Amino acid sequence: MLTCNLKYLEPELMDVVRLFDGAQDMCIVQHSDERDGVFENTVTVDGETRTFSDSDTAEDELRFKSLTKRYAKLALYRVLKERTGISLPWGALTGIRPTRLAYQELAAGRPFEPLFARMDVSRDNTELVRRVLEGQRPYYVRGEGNCDLFVSLPFCPTKCEYCSFITAPIAATRKYLPAYLAALKEELAAAGPLIGNLRSVYVGGGTPFALEAEELAEVLAAIAPLRTNGCEYTVEAGRPDTFTREKLDVCRQYGVTRICINAQSFSDATLERIGRKHTAQAVRDAFALAAPYGMRINCDLIAGLTDEPYEAFCHSVDEAIALAPDNITVHTLCLKKGARLKEETQRLEEGSLAAMIDYSRRALTAAGYEPYYLYRQKYMAGAHENVGWTKPGAACVYNIDVMEEIADNLAVGANAVSKKLFEGGRRIERHGSPKDIPTYLAKVGQLIRERAELFAPSSR
Repeated sequence: MLTCNLKYLEPELMDVVRLFDGAQDMCIVQHSDERDGVFENTVTVDGETRTFSDSDTAEDELRFKSLTKRYAKLALYRVLKERTGISLPWGALTGIRPTRLAYQELAAGRPFEPLFARMDVSRDNTELVRRVLEGQRPYYVRGEGNCDLFVSLPFCPTKCEYCSFITAPIAATRKYLPAYLAALKEELAAAGPLIGNLRSVYVGGGTPFALEAEELAEVLAAIAPLRTNGCEYTVEAGRPDTFTREKLDVCRQYGVTRICINAQSFSDATLERIGRKHTAQAVRDAFALAAPYGMRINCDLIAGLTDEPYEAFCHSVDEAIALAPDNITVHTLCLKKGARLKEETQRLEEGSLAAMIDYSRRALTAAGYEPYYLYRQKYMAGAHENVGWTKPGAACVYNIDVMEEIADNLAVGANAVSKKLFEGGRRIERHGSPKDIPTYLAKVGQLIRERAELFAPSSR
C-alpha cells in the first residue's frame, strides 16, 4: 500500500515500489513544496521515517513538475534500496526512455552523467546510454513534418506463452482477414495527404508472414503509393516457420529493404516451452532462404525465457552472431497482463539474468556491433532493458525515430497508436485504434476522420 500527499505522484511512486516487487507493507511519501531550489521529501516505510533534500533549479512550471516527480521517486528508492539491500541497474529511473532524459540534459547544456549518477544508475548503463547516443548520431534528426508509417498485422501462427499482444492464432482470426485487409487499404488511401517527409515504413505484428503471399501482396501494394522516396522499408516477417520463397519474392517486388527474423532462442527445449512450433534449425533455414534477397536482417533474442539457463542464452547469442544479421535486438523478458506465463513464472534469479545481459553486451561488442537504441518497460525481469545492436551503418531509422519520439508516427490497423509531435516535440498527442479486431473494423471510418483531424497541416 502506498500513499502520498500529492495524489498525482502516487502512480509514479508505485513504479518505484514495483521495482522491488512491491514487497513493502506500507509506504508513505510526504512532499514539501520546493524552497530556494531544494526539493524535500519525507518517506515512511513500515513505521520508519527518513527525510531527503535535493537541490535543483526549475526554470518553468513544466520543469518544476518533472523535478517534483524525480526527487520524490529518488527519495522512495533510496529507502527501499537500503531496506532490501537491492541495487537496481537503472537506479531510480522508471521511464521507458533513459536516452531521452540524456538528450534533455544535453540540450540544456549539461552533461547527463552527473544526473544518472545521482539517480543511482550503474556505470555500465550510463556508458551504454553514451554509446547509444553516439550510435544514433548519423540518424537522429528532428525536423518539422518528418513522419514514419506503421502498418499493423496482428496475426500469428500461434500465441507464444510470454506474449501480451492482442494476437491470436490465425486459425481463429482468419475469418476477419478479408475485411481487415479492406480496412487497411481504406486507411492507407486516406493517409497519403497526412504524410510529410516519410522517413520509414514498418509493417509489424503479430507475424506479418502469417499471411499468405497473396494477402501480404495486397498490403504492400496499398503501401506502394505512399512510399515514393525509396525510404527505409521494414517487414517484421517474424517466426521462421512462416517463411516461404513466395513471401520473400513479394517483399522484393515492393522494395522492402529490411526484414526481422524473430528467433527468440536457439534452444529447441526453450522454444518448445514458450509455445513455438519450430526449431533452432528453422531459424538458420530462414536466414539461408532470405540471404539471396539482399535485404537487411534483424534477429531478436530474449533473455530470461522460462527455465532457460545462462549457458543456453549465451549459446543463442553466439548462434545469432554467427549468422551475421545486420541488427540483433536483445530483449529482457517482460510479463504483462495477458501473457500466459505471467502467473506461473517465478522471479528469475537476478544474478543469472544480469550475467546473461552482460554476456550479450560483451559478445556483441567483440563481434563489431554497437548499441543504437534502448527502451524499458514495466514488469521487466530484473528492471533491465531492451537493446538494439547494429553493424556499422546498418541502424534502423524507424526504431530510432519511435524510441526517441523525434518524428510523427502515422499508424494504421488494429491496436495501432499514432503520434503527432507539436512544439518541436515538447508536446505529443496520441490516437489509438481498438485492440479488438471486430471493434476496429466497425470503427474504421471514425478512425480515419479522427486521424485526419490530428494530422491535418493546420493542427495545433
